[in-house]
Amino acid sequence: MAARRLPAIAWLPLAGCLGAAQAASVAEWESCSAIAADVDRLACYDRASGRAPPEAAQPAAAVEAAPPVAAQPPAPEPKLLSALSRHWELDDEAKQGAFVFRPHRPNYFLPVKYSNRPNDTPFRNAYGQSALGLDSTETKLQLSFKVKALEGVFGHDDVDLWFGYTTTSYWQAYNDTISSPFRETNYEPEAILTWRTDYSLAGFRGRFVNFGLAHQSNGRGDPLSRSWNRVYAQFGFERGNLAVLVRPWYRIPENDRKDDNPDIEKYLGHGDLQLVYRDGRQTYALLVRNNLRRDSNRGAFELSWHFPLHGRLNGYVQFFSGYGESLIDYDHIQQTLGFGISLTEGI
Repeated sequence: MAARRLPAIAWLPLAGCLGAAQAASVAEWESCSAIAADVDRLACYDRASGRAPPEAAQPAAAVEAAPPVAAQPPAPEPKLLSALSRHWELDDEAKQGAFVFRPHRPNYFLPVKYSNRPNDTPFRNAYGQSALGLDSTETKLQLSFKVKALEGVFGHDDVDLWFGYTTTSYWQAYNDTISSPFRETNYEPEAILTWRTDYSLAGFRGRFVNFGLAHQSNGRGDPLSRSWNRVYAQFGFERGNLAVLVRPWYRIPENDRKDDNPDIEKYLGHGDLQLVYRDGRQTYALLVRNNLRRDSNRGAFELSWHFPLHGRLNGYVQFFSGYGESLIDYDHIQQTLGFGISLTEGI
């Protein structure tokens, strides 16, 4: 049985639907072309063509996050070195190696120094000297340095060998009557073995022990000579800004016929004590000596003040009272006061 064909009139509704769909599609495409934004226009074309929209991008949280970078610890602050550490290179950060010139004792120049009792006859016992005619006002100059010769002596990192040298001059600069002489100059070379320590004593930290051999002389021949030789041990302590130095010594005996000041220990004693306090750029120091005798007790003390003036220029004030400001004055008592400038600090 032959298939029956739909009459032509039956295709008319279908054709109308297709035509209507085609007309709607054209209109939609034309409407998409009117959209200005690229993203919205592309989405419109996708809808008109029946294309599925693209999958949404993965949220940022879905992407595996990189592990956070660990915060870097702040750089450690530089170690603050104490005055004793800088002076004797007691910490690794303070070390500067061998054969570097360093200040030893204070370096200063006092253009004005007044004495209430100048020693006008220092050699009266030697040959009946007449008065020298000294002025009460003079100048004083001290230069002192040291050099580390060996670092780590005897195979021990805590032991260093130093050589020091100090010269102190007293100049009658304003005394034209006697031709403005240098009335006295003292020279003191030293060999010092420094042993770094670290212990506590009465709230202080013991930092070092110095074993020294010192020769001090005024460089003159007999009968004007003044000299002596000593061995000493110096103990260094510190607490905050305060440094304490205790130095007992032993005078090396000399032949009685060659000893030009056999009684020097009766005046200068057997040691000294030094206190040094630093407050910023200001330094206050006290040096004390005493012969520790009940009968004929003698001694001396020296006060000094180091303070800033301008830039690196520092002022210096020094007061002395007692015996032995210089070797020529070891048995002479006086009080002196001097004003000037400090070239470098020392201990």
